[in-house]
Amino acid sequence: MTAAAPVNLAVISAGLGRPSSTRLLADRLAEAVRQDLAGRDREVLTRVVELRELAHPIADNLVTGFPPSALREAVDAVTGADAVIAVTPVFSASYSGLFKSFLDVLDHTALTGMPVLIGATGGTARHSLVLDHALRPLFSYLRAVVLPTGVYAATEDWGTAATDGGSSLPTRIARAADELADLVDGRPARARAGTEEFLPFEQQLAALRPQF
Repeated sequence: MTAAAPVNLAVISAGLGRPSSTRLLADRLAEAVRQDLAGRDREVLTRVVELRELAHPIADNLVTGFPPSALREAVDAVTGADAVIAVTPVFSASYSGLFKSFLDVLDHTALTGMPVLIGATGGTARHSLVLDHALRPLFSYLRAVVLPTGVYAATEDWGTAATDGGSSLPTRIARAADELADLVDGRPARARAGTEEFLPFEQQLAALRPQF
């Protein structure tokens, strides 16, 4: 029996600090996905894209239209992945400017059909709506497949254990990881943007006409 191909997982972390709670959440999500898929005999190849290190290349690309090599490698890692974990800190009730700027660098069709697990970090739980009010619409616009469970981590969440009826941070991480593993396990290679066969409109119309 032929072994399944490894799953290429790209992890986008938009944290600015060192250490960063955003990077910590991204790492925990990635590890949970790795463990879940390991239990299904699937290998995971993880590439972390740390946007803090790409701030200047991203700005240069937005101004010049030409990505430096480090940014090009990061873009290729994300657009060529089988699945993406994207985590941002909350700034002014939304995703960070650096996070959005990186996505602006991508071709608008590059994430079509891409399974995406969204996450965010903030100081208090009142910012948790950023998942559904900002991140989910953003990736839906890019035609990605956004998982039902997003993971928000407030400061107080880091000390909780998975014993509170399903709402703790470890429980939410495990649930989201399981959803992503379900989606990519056994899924055929994602169709890359620009590879779909183009069928002229006249042929599409002819196919709809009744045959006598």
